[in-house]
This record gives sequence, C-alpha cells and structure tokens, in this order.
Amino acid sequence: MIDIKQIRENPERFKKAARDKHFEIDINKLLEVDAGLREGKSELQELTTEINKLGKSVPKLVEAERQKVITDLSKLKQKTSTLDEKLKELQPEFDKLMLQVAQPTDDDVPIGKDDTENVEIRKEGKVRQFDFEPKDHVQLGVALDIIDIERGVKLAGTRNYILKGDGALLHWAVLRFAMDFMVGKGYVPMSVPLLMKDETMTGTGFFPGSEDQTYRMEADQLNLAGTAEVPLTAYRMGEILKADELPLKFVAMSSCFRREAGAAGKDTYGLYRIHQFDKIEQVVICENSIEQSNKFHEEILANSEGVMKALELPYRVVNVCTGDLGRGQVKKYDIEAWMPSRKNYCETHSASKFYEFQARRMNLRYKSVARGSGHGTRFCHTLNNTVVASPRILIPILELYQNADGSVTIPKVLRPYMGGKETIVASAVAKAMADKRRS
Repeated sequence: MIDIKQIRENPERFKKAARDKHFEIDINKLLEVDAGLREGKSELQELTTEINKLGKSVPKLVEAERQKVITDLSKLKQKTSTLDEKLKELQPEFDKLMLQVAQPTDDDVPIGKDDTENVEIRKEGKVRQFDFEPKDHVQLGVALDIIDIERGVKLAGTRNYILKGDGALLHWAVLRFAMDFMVGKGYVPMSVPLLMKDETMTGTGFFPGSEDQTYRMEADQLNLAGTAEVPLTAYRMGEILKADELPLKFVAMSSCFRREAGAAGKDTYGLYRIHQFDKIEQVVICENSIEQSNKFHEEILANSEGVMKALELPYRVVNVCTGDLGRGQVKKYDIEAWMPSRKNYCETHSASKFYEFQARRMNLRYKSVARGSGHGTRFCHTLNNTVVASPRILIPILELYQNADGSVTIPKVLRPYMGGKETIVASAVAKAMADKRRS
C-alpha cells in the first residue's frame, strides 16, 4: 500500500506507474473519495466539538434557554448521524481503491510490456555443448524410472507428476543443500503454515490480483500459499519491532500451490509449469532505508547465485521490466537457468524489493532510534527471493548432467545428500521397460 500523502502530492507519478505495470486504477476517483473522507471527518470533528460544548452548557441554563439548546443538540446529532453514515460508505471505497494502486519502480527499471523485454545484466557459467544427441528431462526421467508424469496426471489431473527413487532423492537433495547453504549465511530456518487467512494474502500484496491463481479452501475461508514468502513476510504483521531486531532474515522450505489459471496450452510439457512444487524461500525485513533495501536486494540475489554456482549450472541475471512486475515490486531480478530442451535461459528465481509497500498493508513497523525526520515509529522495508525451487531446477540438472549412455551425473554438492552416490542409472526393471517400449 502507498502513503496517500504521496498520491496527493504527485498523482501523475502513480498514474504512470499503473500504465507502466499494466494495472487499472482510477487515481482521480481515489483522490475524489479521499477528499470526501477528509472533508467529512473534519466536519464530523467540528460537530462533535460543538455537541460537547453545548452539552456541557445545558445544566447552567434557565429552562427556556435549555429547551432551545436541547433542540439544537438534537439537530446536530442527527446531522452527525447522517455524516457518519456517509463516511461508512466512503471508507470501504477508499480502502478498495488504495489496494489497487501500483507502486512506482526504481529509475533503473526498464520500461517494457512483458518478460520478453526484460534486460540481461550478465551471463554466468558455460553452456554445455553435447557430442551426442541429448534427451530432455522427461525422456531421461522415464528411461531412468525417476519421473512419472502419466500417473501423476491420472491421480491429480494436468500439470501434476510423481518423482520416484533417485528422482525423489535428487529433489530433496537440492532442497536440503539450499537450506543448509542459507542457514550457513545466517538466515533463521522456519517451518511455516501453508493455509493463509485473507488478511495475510492481502498484507503481502497477493490480494487483490492473484485470487484466480490461488487454491481457495472455501469451507474454512483459507488459502493455500503459492510461496513461503507469504507466511515469512507476515510473521510479525501488526507488531512494532525494536530497531535492534532488524534486519530479520528468514528462510523456509515449503510446498507451494498455484492454479496456473490462464496458462492453458502454455508450458504444458514436463516439469516447468506445474500446480505443486517445493521451494526454499528467503525473506529480509529491514529498516526503512533505500540504501539498506538496495544492499539486501544484492545480498539475496548473491545468495541464489551462490546456489546456482555450487550446482555448476549456467545462468543469466535479468533486470525485470515494468510490464513483468507485480503491483508492489519496485525492482526485481530474475535468475534464468539454461535449459537445453527449451533452447533458452528460463526463469528459476525472482528477487523482489518492495520498500514499505507490504509493511504498510501488514502494519509492520519498528521503533527508529535515528534522530531527525526518521525518528519515531516507521514502516519496515521487505524483500524476498527464491533460493531454489524444485522440480523446476531438476530440468537443467538432469539435462546438463546427462551422459551419452542415458545416465545422469549427480552434482558434487548434492552427493552427500544422496548417500555418496555419483550417478543415477537405470535399474534392471527400468532397462527392461525401456527395451519393451523400443520393441
């Protein structure tokens, strides 16, 4: 949420932000409702003051004067009641409009219509050149008997899958390595609930806007979180923190659920765009300082790059354009891993910076000890980034680490999590099934 004072002072800035991010919000209407609320509250305060003043005078008046004042008091109270009803109508309208306002981006965010206009910052690692015909991750998974999409769909519908044997172990190995990596960086590990109240989804900026992507538990008025960002960021919502508590650095491993509404026919093959996955998420809550936010934005990006480098996966970092940003994000870096079967770099991580947008919605504040204009209670700044998400990350791992004989070499950093195993090979049963398919 944005400070209404900023919108009053420079409405054109927020109109531009809405255009750049492709969100619809009538700023003029918002200011009109805001003016009505301010005028009504001011008038209500004046009426209340007059009523109190007249009420105190009644006992001191003679009968004739007393009756006139009582009549005047009755009229004022009726006027107060009418005004109060008007304010009760305006306040929800104001609140609804405020939730739709898009936050302006940093100056160095590129203007663009969608992810095709994100701007590459740099590439890291070397893309492997094969001296044999490589398989995609589904072909590898089926041949090695570690991925079963067919039965996943049979059990749960489209965009579902089953990981089995070394496929499941590789999935857990990536997650466990990433969690240990982040704990080693000083982030506090958290096990968090996945069913979220509406106020938590609104506080973190997912509502309004992402309702169609969210699995809703209507009977309980709860929502399945699409990322641990929601419970981690909202963990201290409604509280006033002490300055010396900041920064808060959290990391969580959780299952994530996304309906992928509107994605019909898009990325339907394999494990790229699915309904359920597991993710290690990092969140930072810091003081209200652009300098500090910028510092932590680079830090959480570096953390994720550290995981990618440890896995020895080639990737690139992009500066996400305005049309690919959410309502509250002021800047976002994406990490995109090279995926041979897709012949492109594809998004695996998103590092987002929000300033005080989420904190205002959640009423998450801290007591500032700084002197001057920043002294007193202030809203926190929040940031988040994927550390790793699986099974999407299994796509580049399986495809880039495959061997000519159909086996897959396990990345060195993951071997301790897989009992020291170095290679995933097809079992005798899997080989027999593959031979049967070929015949």
